[in-house]
Amino acid sequence: MKASIRTKVVLGLVVVCLIWGSTWLAIKVGLRTVTPFLAASLRFFIAALLLFAISRIRGSKSPLGKRFWSVAILLSLLSFSIPFALVYWGQSQIPSSLASILFATFPFSVALFSHFRLPDEPMTLAKGLGIVSGFSGVYIIFASELTFASELAEWGMLAIVASAVMQAYALVSFKKYGKGLDLVRVNLAAMTIGGILLFLVSLFTEQHDGVRFDNLAILSLIYLSVFGSVVTFLTYFWLVKHVDVVLLSLTAFVTPIIAVLLGTLVLRESLAPQVLAGSTLVLGGILIANSPDVLTLAKRGKAWLLD
Repeated sequence: MKASIRTKVVLGLVVVCLIWGSTWLAIKVGLRTVTPFLAASLRFFIAALLLFAISRIRGSKSPLGKRFWSVAILLSLLSFSIPFALVYWGQSQIPSSLASILFATFPFSVALFSHFRLPDEPMTLAKGLGIVSGFSGVYIIFASELTFASELAEWGMLAIVASAVMQAYALVSFKKYGKGLDLVRVNLAAMTIGGILLFLVSLFTEQHDGVRFDNLAILSLIYLSVFGSVVTFLTYFWLVKHVDVVLLSLTAFVTPIIAVLLGTLVLRESLAPQVLAGSTLVLGGILIANSPDVLTLAKRGKAWLLD
């Protein structure tokens, strides 16, 4: 039984890293013919339909009280609508590989917010050094003499970082206030609200005359909805129950590497030497921040399963 669970855990980690690492490429491909806010809204509408079906099959009867809707509205604003508006718009201005590196600041923001809002997760020396390394890398990237086709590239980079900060705050808030809530139903509500808000923003701010849903755009939308939003969500929270959180935190190190490789191979993107140096500091910061926990986990050998 233990060996069976271990195999499923390994497969789950591989699935999460591969899908999250490839979503940056999928977003970039979809943005060739679909406007950013429209693409993001449709992604969440489809994902919400799938979560609704899952919720019906599971037959959850948990009450939808004030705390449920407070958390759902917070997630809709700070996990889905505003952050993904920033991610999609930001990626329309910069390469997908660079966007993935900048979003890798997410765990640093989680550590900072956790220190101030979660008494059981204080700041440590390793986390502090990792944060310094990570944001030093971001500074080097911003300070580099970057040349992109878009004149709004710096704003695009800032949008990606801002999205990471918002989603980190939402995650910590969910850990603080979301205990005991049905994960499928609360994310269903949040994605639905987020999708509606994004669609309204698209309706009033974007021109849709040139929008085309060609084969690549449709594939991108389906992949991001089914795999990027639902499959990874269900897999990730299954992993939370079965594996040490240290291993999950290291996905933040692996996914940008996959995104950079895909951006280079498929989209022929390239990163300047200064950006590579900054990226190294960002990824190195993730390892530094997690190094004490990784060493502890290594000493435990195979005791990384929770059941």
